[in-house]
Amino acid sequence: MFRRWHYNQRRNFWCVARMVIRLLRPASCFVLVGSFAIGGVVPVTHAQAPQDVELQIGIIQRFGDKGAKDKLTLQALPGDQLTIKIPANEGKVQTLTTNTLTLEIALQPLPKPRVEEKVIFSTHRSFETAEEQALEWRKRGIEVEIAQPDRWQVWAKRSVYKTPTVRRMLLQNLQAQGIQTAQIETQTLQEVPRATFVVGGLKYTRDRLEISSGKGIIQVDRDKDDAPNRTFAGSLKLQPNAYGTYSLVNLVNLETYLRGVVPYEIGTGAPKAAMEAQAILARTYVLRNLRRFGIDNYQLCATTQCQVYFGLNGVTTATDQAIATTRGLVLTYKNELVDALYSSTSGGVTAPFHEVWRGTERPYLVGKVDSVNGLWNLMERPLADENNLREFLKLTKGFNESEESGYFRWKVEASLEKVTQDLQKYLKSIRHPLAGFKTIKDMQVVERSRVGRVMKMAVQTDLGFVVLEKDDVLLAFESPNSMLFYFDPILEKPRKLKGYTFVGGGLGHAVGLSQFGSYHLGKQGYGYDRILSFYFPGTQIQPLNASIAFYREPTKP
Repeated sequence: MFRRWHYNQRRNFWCVARMVIRLLRPASCFVLVGSFAIGGVVPVTHAQAPQDVELQIGIIQRFGDKGAKDKLTLQALPGDQLTIKIPANEGKVQTLTTNTLTLEIALQPLPKPRVEEKVIFSTHRSFETAEEQALEWRKRGIEVEIAQPDRWQVWAKRSVYKTPTVRRMLLQNLQAQGIQTAQIETQTLQEVPRATFVVGGLKYTRDRLEISSGKGIIQVDRDKDDAPNRTFAGSLKLQPNAYGTYSLVNLVNLETYLRGVVPYEIGTGAPKAAMEAQAILARTYVLRNLRRFGIDNYQLCATTQCQVYFGLNGVTTATDQAIATTRGLVLTYKNELVDALYSSTSGGVTAPFHEVWRGTERPYLVGKVDSVNGLWNLMERPLADENNLREFLKLTKGFNESEESGYFRWKVEASLEKVTQDLQKYLKSIRHPLAGFKTIKDMQVVERSRVGRVMKMAVQTDLGFVVLEKDDVLLAFESPNSMLFYFDPILEKPRKLKGYTFVGGGLGHAVGLSQFGSYHLGKQGYGYDRILSFYFPGTQIQPLNASIAFYREPTKP
């Protein structure tokens, strides 16, 4: 399934070498730590991976997006102090100390209005699809960058397309080629948010700060209901981002970072083997995805758009032990880190990568029945046939998730007003020409994958048809919990459309590991190696080392 990527060997060597030089100590110490086996392979003794991989995680991505109401408090532990370093002129650094640092936003009027523009090529639900679209633009010779102001977007690279004239020439050239999706977004600013704080009775207004503490622990409290107090190891940086606000970035070592991921992603009540499998995947995921936020000068976010990272608040002995047991281990395919994807619940059948997102196929991310009991034969009864899908979704026993997940099977009713509003909102966000439609008249699934996922959906509106593909379906409608669903119209007499009933299974994209499925396998005595082998066939567990490629970008044809 995976289109083979061809590489310039010399370029790949230096790319990997540079990554290793940045991330590893000049002289790494290797010590014996144990062995492992996958699918009956003879156990292999391996060496400990280097311990000092430092990550840059955007724990607050857009501080200042609420204007003057936004407030952020950083605090040292009792008996400790914060050290604040402020870059000054000519490379000098001003240093302050305090127990508590309260950052606030002041809206600073500009001497004259400032016009900001960018060319937006597309908007997406996932980074994976945005990255594939970015690659397509690069093949056309157009420099782009991936942003996430809210949803993922592909922008014309601002450092290349600097002036209004150049941006409009780009748009005209695209339109001459029949490409109508690119749009120029223009914003006139009267004022800009600036970060301010008070230390020692003096008020400071600064765009960049470095914050550390003597004990290496900092408490972070954003003054918002949905952002409770968190405690983070390592140090912090406040820095501008691409959206006119600020990002708070946590500089933290890899294994410590995992302490803030594993408890929240797999849960503290998970079986030991499921926790260990999650630790390996989380470690693999972050290292493969260091490129995600290059536009904002950090590596990964702390939300479900990456993987959840909430610092040290949720640390437990069990999750720490799972991280320690798997210390330094990553999952690979042909000596490259795998796309270590996972989601809550597959709904009884996992999905291949290309059936959810646009992009090159991954041979280890396959569509298979999420059961060890042989409940359904996809070759004989493919779920692309909706009758088969309806029968499949009636099954509620014998799957890995049957007794574990509340989202294994679900049913949601949505009014016509609700689905209409959802679609209108989505179409407006992507500047679709039919965004001004008034009502939905009909909806049909045009194409389904072999494992039942909606691949293409047509919506008839009063202005014409809208076609949605793959994960764009979940951007357009809130009612489905996954792409494994069918729907039936809700009709009033005489056959007046009132809404739709969505019936489906699973929660999330269902590519790679099912977290609730791993619960069941762990309870059945599977070790972390067998769990990963079940969900990522053909892969290998290895200690992190200099020979492993973190990520290989597909080359241009």
